Parts: sequence; structure tokens; C-alpha cells
Amino acid sequence: MADQYFGNNFVHMYVNELTSRVVAKTGIPSDRFHLGKIILQSLRDDPEFVMQTDGATGESETNSSVLKRCIRCVTSLKKLGVKKDDVLVLLSPNHLDQAIPFYAGWFMGLPVAPADRTMGVYELKGFFDVTKPKVVFCQSEKVQDIQKAIELLGLDTIVISFDKSPHSLSFKEMMDKHGEDIDPEEFQAVDIDPEDSIALLISTSGTTGLPKAASLTHKNLVISGSYPFSFFTKFPSPVTSALITSPLMWLSTIIHYMLGPYMKYSRIQSSAEPTPEHLVYLIKKYEPKLLVNSPTMLATIVKEAIEQDYDLSSFDVIFVGGSAVPPELVAQIRKMTPRTIINDTYGMSELGSLAFQCVGAPLGSCGKRNGHLQYRLVDVDTKKDVTEPNKCGELWLKGPGVFKGYYNNPEATRESFASDGWFMSGDMFYRDENWNFFFVERIKLLLKYKNYQISPVELEAVIRQHPGVLDVAVTGVPDPECGDLPVACVVPRPGYELTADEIKDLVKNKLSDTKQLRGGVLFLKELPLTPSTKLHRRKVKEIAIESLANNKKMINCS
Repeated sequence: MADQYFGNNFVHMYVNELTSRVVAKTGIPSDRFHLGKIILQSLRDDPEFVMQTDGATGESETNSSVLKRCIRCVTSLKKLGVKKDDVLVLLSPNHLDQAIPFYAGWFMGLPVAPADRTMGVYELKGFFDVTKPKVVFCQSEKVQDIQKAIELLGLDTIVISFDKSPHSLSFKEMMDKHGEDIDPEEFQAVDIDPEDSIALLISTSGTTGLPKAASLTHKNLVISGSYPFSFFTKFPSPVTSALITSPLMWLSTIIHYMLGPYMKYSRIQSSAEPTPEHLVYLIKKYEPKLLVNSPTMLATIVKEAIEQDYDLSSFDVIFVGGSAVPPELVAQIRKMTPRTIINDTYGMSELGSLAFQCVGAPLGSCGKRNGHLQYRLVDVDTKKDVTEPNKCGELWLKGPGVFKGYYNNPEATRESFASDGWFMSGDMFYRDENWNFFFVERIKLLLKYKNYQISPVELEAVIRQHPGVLDVAVTGVPDPECGDLPVACVVPRPGYELTADEIKDLVKNKLSDTKQLRGGVLFLKELPLTPSTKLHRRKVKEIAIESLANNKKMINCS
């Protein structure tokens, strides 16, 4: 059977009609890929549409309100000296204010960088060293940590707190003091080159584990963003609402912030912590129609829903991905709500969207290729194409949806692309005879604990600071509810008496709570190596899993 892709053209026809109106108004052909102008047009089109609801407070906000506040935010930032191509960082919970600088940044031509709001000074310094932000929006409890990190780097960065802070300008103060009211019909987004201008900087540790930010242009996102909706036939509003369960730093949430305004569906989000109890409460109250979630988070929602004797039948569609999806989880949800479409998805920060269309695919498959990308499976050792079905290879991709590169990191960018321009995903796949693709395993090192990314290399760098550590490798042991639990496999330096608590305390003092060694500490005489003398990370993982099984200890991942 020849290679094929799944989908229809309804979503593309709808987006083309919208972007054609944008171009007709501005007279600039490339504006069909300008996210700021597309969203601006969408907000004007339906001012009374409810864009977002905070389930913790019950507050909702219309397109008209969001647009007016975005305009005041733009005028405020301009008066503070923020200009096109300056980086705007967001570290906040999913309250209603979060969207305002997010969209304002795109109106101004700023790269927007959502980040992990639990980071400490050490981690913030690494992130800011990469992104070099001009302005950071955060909560008051993070202001001083952010200011310390900025001071260590010598950056001239403006810090704005969404709530009241004695140490920085507040969001309200900024809007009241510097903002201007401009007629929404007269307001104009700045002109940019959408093919070159960066819209998003998405944090990723990639294969090295060192902090990096994937640069996604406006054109990358406009082209890729529509494909998750390519099996819908009704536009606008293919669904009426989506439940947001993850922080904005995750692509699964960014997609809703990007697509919601112009696909015309509401976001149900919450400024409260996304506990399973709270999420089920939101599902019961608001009956959202779309959910994009990781397997671990979805498993906790399913468990809580069963305990509350409540089904998930309000959902029309559930996308689940981010790591290998257990078939039993899909089967369980299908039993709970047979009418809901469950999609086993595969996406990447470097693509800004999904790589495959999975509707109609067999259980366990990510589906068939999308029409905007070229695909190869490549043998990791020989670098030759894998052409036979049911044989594994690394997924390589090329096309207008592939990111621009890693921000301020040309070396990492070069390492991620083959000489002929193909992006090497770092993930192993195989395909069947019908060109359904199946995810096998990640070559990358990144661990995922709940809704957070953990870099083994970052943890290793901290642990190596202990004088009694000769060598260390960090891996993860699987947990059905939490994802990966980090384990440190430590080789003690001769003459030192090391304890597990010393290693745990070192990590606790340096890194945020989400990166703690919940899987434990193992002491080894030596670390396993490959024939080429590189660390054999798969063997390290096997050792950790075997040790956990032998000890049969219960681990609390909270």
C-alpha cells in the first residue's frame, strides 16, 4: 500500500477563509501566517464570545474584554521600553490575567516564553541565560527569586507581578499607570515576517539535558496548529469548550491558547492547583468537550472519576500523549464513555503540534502522517532509511511545521538536524503495512513527572557537586500515576562514606520540588557503559527498576 495521510480539508478551508480576510484588510500577503493579526481579527469577529473561564473563581471573560486589556498591555509595555523581538517570559498559574501579556506579545512581535513557575534561583538563572528576557510576568512569591537570577546574569529585565508585590510593579499598576485605551477597530498589530519572526520559545532539554528553548515561528504554528482538528467537519467551533489541565509551559495548553480564539471554543481553566479532585469538579460543573492530556494525568482523572462514581461522557474528544500510552488506559476510558473519541497522539515542542493524525488508527498507534510534513524512519547506527514495515528507526521530519532551531544555541540546532535539513526527533518508531506509525521509546533522556519535565543531566550536574561523588547517572522508574520517578545511581569516591540522605538533601537545596529523587538513591561500584565507552542509560534504567522490584518498597510520589 502506498504511503498516505488521514484527514479532510474542512479545517484548512476555514483557516484559509479567516486568514484571507486578514490579508484583505492589511494588504500584506504574508499576514495569513501572522498569529497576532489572526487572533486580533478573531477577537473582533465575535466580541461577546466567552473566551476563558477560571473554574477556581467562577469568573469568565469575553473576547471584547480580553482585547481591550491586551491593548492596554501593549501600550504599557511600549512605554516601559519593550520593543519588537524582545523576549517576554510568563511564569504563572492559569488565571484569567495570564492570557493578556501572552496575546499582547504576539501583537507586538515578541517571542513569548512560558516557563515552569516552580523553578528556583538556580534553574531560573539557567533559563534566563538562554532566553535573555526583557520582561517577566510572574506571581509575587517568585519576584525575589527572579530578581536574584537576573542580577546574577546582569540582565536589564523588567519584572511584573500579576498580584500585589512590594518588590516589583504589579500588573494592575502597570495597566493603570501606563496603559491607553485605543478603539479595538483602530488598533493594529506590528508588522513582522511570519516566516522568520519567533512566536514561541518552548522549554526543552532535548537529548543533552541542558536548558534549551525551541524557536517556533508564526508560520510554523499557523501551518501546524490546524492539524489536530483535521478530522472535524464543523467550523467554527468544532468543539464548544476545552478543559485545561496543564501549565502554560506545556504544548498541550499552548495549543488551546493559540487555537481557541480562531477556532472559537472556550477554555475552562483554573488558577487553583490541578488536583484530580479539582479537575473532576471542573468536568462535572462545566462539561467540557475536549481534553488534551498526558497518560499519567489522565490516569489520575479516571481514577478520581471512578471513586466519585462519575463518567467522562461530556467529552467528545480526548487526545492523550506525551509519553507511551498504555492500551489498558484507552480501553478503560472507552468502557466508561463509548461515544468519546480517544486519540493516541504524538507531538513535539519542536513541531508546535501533532506529528500524526490518529483517528481510525489501530490501538497503540499514533496514526498516519499529516500532509504538511515529510517523514523518514532511519536506522540509528547505519543512518540508512528503514523501508520495511515493523522495523524500528528514528523518526526524521521535514517541512514548514518544523521549528526554526534552538534559541541562541546554534550548536544544539546543528546537532538536531541532518546535513540535508531533516530534523532528527530522537524517538524510535515503526510502521505497519498500512502506514500506521507506532511509538516505541524515547532516545531522549527527558523524564516526565506529572506535568513537569525533568532533565537527568541537570540532576547529575547538581549531584556531582558533592565531593564524595565519583560518578552519577539519573534515570526514572515508572509509576502509573506520576510518570517517571527520578533515581540517582551514584558511584562513591573511594574513602567517602556517602548516605542517600546526603544526596537527596543536596538536590532538595538546589532544585525545585518537582525534580526531587522520589525514586531513591542507589550506590553502585561502577556505571554500565556501551562498547564505545558511553554511559549505557538503558542498562542504568534496568538496574534501577530491578532494584526497586527487589526491595518492593512503596513510593509516595506526591
